[in-house]
Amino acid sequence: MNARRHFLAALAATTAVIAAPHAMAQNRPIRLVVPYAAGGPIDVTARVLAEGVKDSLGTVIIDNKPGAGGNIGADMVAKAPPDGLTIGIAATATNAVNPWLYAKMPFNAATDFAPITQMVRVPNVLVMNADTAKRLHLNSLRDLIAYAKANPGKLNYGSGGNGSAGHLAGEMFKKEAGIFAVHIPYNGGNPAQLALLSGQVDFNFDNLATAAPNIRSGKLKAIAVTTAERSSALPDVPPVAATLKGFSIDTWWGLVAPAGTPPDVVAKLNQAFVAALKTPETKTRFASLLAEPVASTPEQFGAFMKSELVKYEKVVKATGAQVD
Repeated sequence: MNARRHFLAALAATTAVIAAPHAMAQNRPIRLVVPYAAGGPIDVTARVLAEGVKDSLGTVIIDNKPGAGGNIGADMVAKAPPDGLTIGIAATATNAVNPWLYAKMPFNAATDFAPITQMVRVPNVLVMNADTAKRLHLNSLRDLIAYAKANPGKLNYGSGGNGSAGHLAGEMFKKEAGIFAVHIPYNGGNPAQLALLSGQVDFNFDNLATAAPNIRSGKLKAIAVTTAERSSALPDVPPVAATLKGFSIDTWWGLVAPAGTPPDVVAKLNQAFVAALKTPETKTRFASLLAEPVASTPEQFGAFMKSELVKYEKVVKATGAQVD
């Protein structure tokens, strides 16, 4: 009986591998699972690419499955048949932060996905209330660090909650800079930004797309971006890494398939989506979101996600944040 079960399981796996390229060749629609609500930057970029690959892959249907910090949608991809007809978004939260933040995970971020390509990098930016920065004479990251060291405990920073990207970036900054600042968590990114604008907190690490309007209006002062290099969206703002060597913490997302998806299917998906990422139309649409297209090979994206998983283990554990 056990031998028969093993034979049937092997037959099913073999059939899936053989059928996968055939199913794609028949122009059956591909489902792209976005583990966040419609209308956000990740959803918008997914729809741009779905449009960009229609000539090479056929119809790509966006399926929004938000919840549990992205874990619900990511789990659907992890458990889907590995036939190339269900793919999904892997993001900083789902594949680097949540495995250390959540006490129980429904999937294994390291083994349950086949990387296709990275899609996007969105810088985060260290911003201060412009009036606060002027009052304290803080014009650079070095100024901020020097003030914090001279006045321990006098600075605070806000975030969208314990374990959020802003919280983790803040804790990583404090550790690397050797300073202390009180963390004040809010219930979401918008309340955290309102607290910064009203002067309730001194600085935040915010998503550039969210902070940009208030930076342009002069209400917020951009001190540094968190990408390893300068951002084309804020070319005059230096990276944190210019002062704290090696500092890099930004928001990214990309495309994955279920583990076990045949390599030739992954290669076909990679070729189509990378071509779409490199078009002028995609670059223009992404630029409106202050997002930078990042095309990569499956191997490059896989190695990148592994390195991010290792990096965030240290950051999350240092904060003590956890979701039951």
